[in-house]
Amino acid sequence: MELLGTWIAAFLTLCIFSFLYRDNPFFRFAESVFAGVSLGYYVGQEASQTIAPNLVEPLFGDFANNIDLVIPALVGVNLYTRYIPKINWWARWSLAIYVGYFVGVNMVQKLHGEVLPQMQNTIVPFTLAGGWMGLVQNAVLLIGVLAVLMYFFFSLEHKGVVGGASRLGVWYLMIGFGAAFGYTVMGRVSLLIGRMDFLINRWFLDTLRSIGIL
Repeated sequence: MELLGTWIAAFLTLCIFSFLYRDNPFFRFAESVFAGVSLGYYVGQEASQTIAPNLVEPLFGDFANNIDLVIPALVGVNLYTRYIPKINWWARWSLAIYVGYFVGVNMVQKLHGEVLPQMQNTIVPFTLAGGWMGLVQNAVLLIGVLAVLMYFFFSLEHKGVVGGASRLGVWYLMIGFGAAFGYTVMGRVSLLIGRMDFLINRWFLDTLRSIGIL
């Protein structure tokens, strides 16, 4: 059974790789399987780890002390009224509550998790405590932040000093985008190496060992 599972995984992997030649039914089949399995897994995870422990069990276990959960339950159920043509506009109220809540929550999380830490790391002292190299790094960081901000400052025409600073900001942006793109490419290459290792070692060589050739 383990070898059968390996063959199925190898077949689906080769189906995905077949897209390198051109779009074909094998690729579309593997793509549909991946989407369906992912959706089923996600629904199962949400049902077992979110809905059941946070809604179903509290309501059926101690309804009196968890009666407030009825409101979010009704809001969630109301989302499915969009499939009823006569009252499908009801779902907009639930969607508005959902979007508004998570925008507010994520705004605070982004502020404390990304914006403020970046601002804190930008405000660095210009001292020799970290040596000359540390001083140079702090200067490069400060100049880069100011140059990038100047590039996005459109209230002044980008000429003279402002134009030079904005052009320097473009260079900083291109370096940042290039580093991010390189990191993404290396991540994809790592995934490719993992798949090739699976096809060679787990599929091809293990199959040869199972039939006694190796």
